[in-house]
Amino acid sequence: MASRETVRKAEALVEKAMKGNDASHDASHVWRVRDLALSLASEEGLFSNPHSLQIVELAALLHDIADYKYMRDPSEEKIVENFLEEEGIEETIKSKILKIIKGMGFKDEVTGDGSTEWFPEFGVVQDADRLDAIGAIGIARCFTFGGSRNRVLHDPAILPRTDLTKEQYMKKEEQTTINHFHEKLLKLKDMMKTKAGKRRAERRHKFMEEFVKEFYYEWNGVS
Repeated sequence: MASRETVRKAEALVEKAMKGNDASHDASHVWRVRDLALSLASEEGLFSNPHSLQIVELAALLHDIADYKYMRDPSEEKIVENFLEEEGIEETIKSKILKIIKGMGFKDEVTGDGSTEWFPEFGVVQDADRLDAIGAIGIARCFTFGGSRNRVLHDPAILPRTDLTKEQYMKKEEQTTINHFHEKLLKLKDMMKTKAGKRRAERRHKFMEEFVKEFYYEWNGVS
């Protein structure tokens, strides 16, 4: 794993950089992703390689710093790279960490033609982040984010967008919270990369499907 001092500094950076975020993308989200990523790494047999664990832990900790949804200043894009340089992280390790952070977002695979060239640490961290986006926690996070953007829960007149491009997905146009399940969350199970991630996603996905079904029943007054 990364040195404890570097991890401590990364945790402090997370607390500082994400302090103003809503609870869908706060430090608690990062701690859960870190724990999930290390757990998946263990299941995927990465614990025998200390460099792999360093990559996984630091990428998981730093993955949401300078998230485009919360960016306040363009200079924030360099925060992670500067931190890794200041910590003297080896170039090959730093390169992998940055590649994970820059390529793991759903926006980069929204059209279904994302890079098929991924390495084990990438799959572990991406799957961990996606696991935290589904299931009970994912539902809570989805409605927290929607509320922070003043989105309506549901509007039958606003249909989920299909065949989204990266630009359309990132565009801040009028959208409902429930549509996010159709546009992203219900797709994540089939986008998991690791065996451990795929296995864990099954239960969370089923829970989410039941929730969405019940949501429409109650909205329409039939339940």
